[in-house]
Amino acid sequence: MEGKSIPLPCASPLRDVAPRLERALGKSEFETPALYAVPEIRLETVKVSMRDGIALATDLYFPPKLPAPAIAIRTPYGRGGDANANLLLAFARRGYVGISQDCRGTGDSQPDAWDYAVYEAEDGYDFVEWVSRQHWFDGFLGSTGGSYVGQTQWPMATHAAMSTIVPGVSGLGIAANTTHLHMFVNGYARSVGNGALNIGVPYTEIEAHIQDETLATGYFNDPLYKPISDRLITRFPELLDLPPREAQTWLWRHYCGLSSRERARLITDATGKSHVAIEDVEASPSYFGREIAHDRHHLPAVDMATVCRSFHAPALLRTAWYDWFLNDALATWELLERAAPDRIRSQCRLVIGPGAHNKLGYNDGVEKHPELLVGHLTTPEMLLRWYEAVRAGNTATWPRVCYYMMGANEWRAASHWPPPESRETRYYLWPGSGLSRDQPPQDAAPQCYVYDPENPTPTVGGSVVSWLYTPGSVDVSEVQARPDVLTFTSEPLKDDLDVAGPLRVTLYASSSAVDTDFAARLSDVFPDGRALQLQNVVLRARHRDLAHPQFLEPGRIYQFEIDLWATANRFKAGHRIRVDISSADFPKLDRNTNLGGASGRPVPATQTIYHDREHPSCLSMWVL
Repeated sequence: MEGKSIPLPCASPLRDVAPRLERALGKSEFETPALYAVPEIRLETVKVSMRDGIALATDLYFPPKLPAPAIAIRTPYGRGGDANANLLLAFARRGYVGISQDCRGTGDSQPDAWDYAVYEAEDGYDFVEWVSRQHWFDGFLGSTGGSYVGQTQWPMATHAAMSTIVPGVSGLGIAANTTHLHMFVNGYARSVGNGALNIGVPYTEIEAHIQDETLATGYFNDPLYKPISDRLITRFPELLDLPPREAQTWLWRHYCGLSSRERARLITDATGKSHVAIEDVEASPSYFGREIAHDRHHLPAVDMATVCRSFHAPALLRTAWYDWFLNDALATWELLERAAPDRIRSQCRLVIGPGAHNKLGYNDGVEKHPELLVGHLTTPEMLLRWYEAVRAGNTATWPRVCYYMMGANEWRAASHWPPPESRETRYYLWPGSGLSRDQPPQDAAPQCYVYDPENPTPTVGGSVVSWLYTPGSVDVSEVQARPDVLTFTSEPLKDDLDVAGPLRVTLYASSSAVDTDFAARLSDVFPDGRALQLQNVVLRARHRDLAHPQFLEPGRIYQFEIDLWATANRFKAGHRIRVDISSADFPKLDRNTNLGGASGRPVPATQTIYHDREHPSCLSMWVL
């Protein structure tokens, strides 16, 4: 982007390596002038047939000069929405054919009901095949979009005619979470897609519309293994002869080998419903195994490394520190680095911004850093420069990794993620609510709190998709003062501490319940008392080993490894590092009843946290 490729110092300020890229990341509009006036762009709507004859409504934005390169968006949120239309019109004015398509079962596309996710593997491929045969296509096809629109791009990359994908806040469904999304899933199917489930309330308003219902529900009380439905047993009687865990593995392998239509039927046989909704995909680990994540359904496979080896298009993978699936984006990046073909892997790039999934994220210092006000998915100049780099064959001029260092409020460039010069550093939980690099005393007494499912530790923001709760760097000091939260805080730092890389909490704990949850949160405590949340992750105790779910023995001490995902943050001199331990993040996630599938009302659980020399509970961070 800035000329020929040069060796990159680790964790360099991006302004020193690629100043034009840094400028593009800080703009929400094009910097490159348009070639054509708006009246010169021709809009045409066509119906594109998939392999089974289903027709998908598609808008085409044609520049005057054809054939031309193309940019595509495949979306369930309305192909003609202002954001899509404005972006593709702007690209058409710069010489690209803009393509916006309603996903199957959404908008003006057939059929009259939406089967969530399960047809994208075939439809994405078929869409690229159709584009490749059009007279106006010059051979370059890029894509863009985030969230579900990011998920639709991975199948497109399996077609040889695809040139590059730019999925935002998206991944291959490699990183599994042990709890269920509640608040968002509870309303999504009622506001997106065609069919009887849609009640006609926009997804930006549905959350408020059903808030009372959301807060009154979300109780988790499944047995260790759910019984297989009678419909599935009728279709696959061999499942009866398999132990539950082997039955899940068998069913997933079988599912991956089916057509999209047959996969939809398998899920509806499991649920007894007529169509596949988002909550059915979210709940599918109950019969496929907990390690099968939500987003695996967009491009399902037994071995995701094999999927990466099938890619023909490099990815500019964009994620954010406050995205609710940051862990999957980073796991996907690691797999691309390890398994993608060399010619694809060498061109892939990773950008980690300061935002949240669909809104702004980090906000401290925003008055002096206007780049924090730019949504990381609305940087069209960056997109344009990426497409031009791919077309010109000079992606090597882009830093391999660009990430935003919060606190320092600057973009950084690195040769790998995590930055090679970062080193793992441990901070131990101490009695008296301390956090120290020194190991805890030999005889430190444990600390207890009571988690009550009827009064769970509340969501206040952070890595959440919400129009009621504030995503991003919210102040969680009030929540940390609750009696069901234990806090551990360092002394004020004498010098700035730059952290960039994975986060993990090793927690030694016991519970009075046979099943419960443990949540770990990292926050940056300012001298004025504010505690800005960086990450908060909940581990469901039964899934401490994803492949072998087991209940707890009440009172027994267990070592729990809580993957706290990752961050890049400068803890400034005078600030303090804080870890807090609780047992819920509700209503973002469902709340554990502590019953382990037994009948009855939810029961409180007494949670005991150990932090002595034999049980060194600690936070692991990667420090520059």
